[in-house]
Formats: sequence, structure tokens, C-alpha cells
Amino acid sequence: MIPFTHLGIVFKTFGSLVYPKTVRASHCEFLLTLPTNAKVLDIGAGTGMLCEFGYTCRDDLNYVAIDPAEGMMKYARSYVETHKATAEALPFDDNSFDAAMMGESLHHFRDVDEALSECVRVLKNGGKLFIYDFNVDTFMGKSICRGEKLLGEPGHFFNIYDIQKKLESFGFEVMLREHGWRYTLSAVLC
Repeated sequence: MIPFTHLGIVFKTFGSLVYPKTVRASHCEFLLTLPTNAKVLDIGAGTGMLCEFGYTCRDDLNYVAIDPAEGMMKYARSYVETHKATAEALPFDDNSFDAAMMGESLHHFRDVDEALSECVRVLKNGGKLFIYDFNVDTFMGKSICRGEKLLGEPGHFFNIYDIQKKLESFGFEVMLREHGWRYTLSAVLC
């Protein structure tokens, strides 16, 4: 397993470099659809990079982040409410959030279906989901997947159409965008 709890300073220092401008733009477009003071959950937040990017676009939103690695979460900005938790056991009531985000975290979840069930549970009706991850159908995506599996990570990387089908099976309507060897998706819980 990758020792994330000890890598917080590395991710805080260099994490923003892996988010291309097109991904940041998609993320901002996603956030612009939310109402004022919406509650947004960053699942597998690491150092809270998606919250940081989100705040530059929408500083009126309430950002909440969860991650099992305390050594990562301690680098989150003060405007982010943090909780030590896993995606498979979110410590929140049903229908608590207007939106959820997963930035390069979905492939780390121990049980993707359980994590998505939890996401659906805490989202309000009509809640939205933003995911940014690596496309396993590309050379770079396959390389990252193999590397992470060698390091003992779950490596749940998805072909973009497979993740779309999976999310649709959980009741989401999905819009996909490819960004080279990465993808983003915006989804609405119907």
C-alpha cells in the first residue's frame, strides 16, 4: 500500500500539477451549477486539492472533505471541514450534500460499489457528482494502473464507458469528457 498518511507534504506541494487546465475548467463548470451555500463533499480528498480549486471558482460553497489518511488531511485549507473516514463508510446523515467530488480517488477505494452506495445515500435528491481519474484505455492510464497495483493499491481503474454504465446503474445521469489520458464526468442523481 502507498503510505499516503506520510506523503501529505508531497501531495500538497506537487498535487496541483496533475490537474490540467481543462480538468480545472470542467470542475469549475460543475460547481457553477450548484446553488449558493451548497454543501459539497470531497470523497478521498487527500490534501483537499479539489476543494482548493473549487474555492477559487466558488468561495460561497461549504466544502467538507473525508480521507482515511490523517497525514494528508492536515494540509487541507482552513475553510474545508475535514473528517477521517473511508468512502465505504461516510460519517454523515442521509441526504446531507448537494454534491460530491472524487479527484483521483475512485481507483483507491477498497469497494467501489459500496463507496458509490454511500455517495448516493448522502446526496440529496438531484445531487451531483464530479469524478476526475485516469482512463485505463490509454497507455498512460494502463501504466499508472499497473504501477499502483504493484504498490499494493486496489487499482480500480475504469474504462470511461464502464464507469458511465456503473454510475447509471446507481441512478446517475452521466456526462463524460476525455482529457487525453484522463477523464472527468459530471453526473446527476435522478
